[in-house]
Amino acid sequence: MVNIFAVYKPLLCWVMKLVGMRPQRVEIEPGTIMNFWVPNETPKKSKNSNNNKAVVFIHGFAADGIITWQSQVLALARKYKVYVPDLVFFGGSITDRSERSPEFQAECVAKGLKNLGVERCTLVGLSYGGMVGFKMAEMYPDLVESMVLTCSVMALTKSISDAALERIGFKSWSDYLLPDSVQGVKVLFDIATFKLPRIPNFIYKHYLEVMFDNRKEREELLEALVIDDNDFTIPSHPQRVHLLWGENDIIFNMEVVNDLKRQLGDHRATLQYIEKAGHLVEAERPCVYNKHLKEILTTLLEDGDQTQRSL
Repeated sequence: MVNIFAVYKPLLCWVMKLVGMRPQRVEIEPGTIMNFWVPNETPKKSKNSNNNKAVVFIHGFAADGIITWQSQVLALARKYKVYVPDLVFFGGSITDRSERSPEFQAECVAKGLKNLGVERCTLVGLSYGGMVGFKMAEMYPDLVESMVLTCSVMALTKSISDAALERIGFKSWSDYLLPDSVQGVKVLFDIATFKLPRIPNFIYKHYLEVMFDNRKEREELLEALVIDDNDFTIPSHPQRVHLLWGENDIIFNMEVVNDLKRQLGDHRATLQYIEKAGHLVEAERPCVYNKHLKEILTTLLEDGDQTQRSL
């Protein structure tokens, strides 16, 4: 049987091109190449024009960028300048450097965006991608204007990690996020969703065959992700942050997101829940997620335009 994802991915790429997106490989430095989905038109400097606003989507650990964010890209690509990177060791992005930290991923994305002509952007990050996004906001405040974070944390401290692993019943993130069996893939999605529909086993098998390459390097990414609590200091983020969460996320549950909101400061962070959705809320309830995301982006851009006019 032909792998359905091997067929679906080219079809998805064709659909993306219909809405004005194209793939582009960007050399970050010799030995480090990142894949981006980018708009057909290059950024233009124009005040008060929404479709010149850059929105950067950063994926989580279960899939590459365009698979993760396909519904959101299709909903937004005609209105905004949308950029979707594949993080290093996902979707063909690769490096010969030994660094595996979120800081390194943030550095690569930021350099890639600069090479593509992006000067300011709003980041939308999911889970692991949100952690990379927080690092980008900290390291490149002139680049990151605002953020929308979904089911993520500033940093995966040992206490947050241990509590999350206990909730989902795993000893390590590699055991959960890098399954080596059909049953393991099914459990991955069972945990990450509120109510997983009945899916034939052959679909899980096909997903397993194509979505978990670079296993050694991804294990190293996960090892570098967890840090000691004493090594984490809450950074002072100047950006506005919107938290858009699946109400039934058990990986980073309501206690985690409420703590995150307090860390960010109630005056700078807003929080919205989406009912009947788990960790993969952007895929589980895409229409509701997109509705909220569009409203958030409109608010951010209107505020940005008002700031421009007041200068």
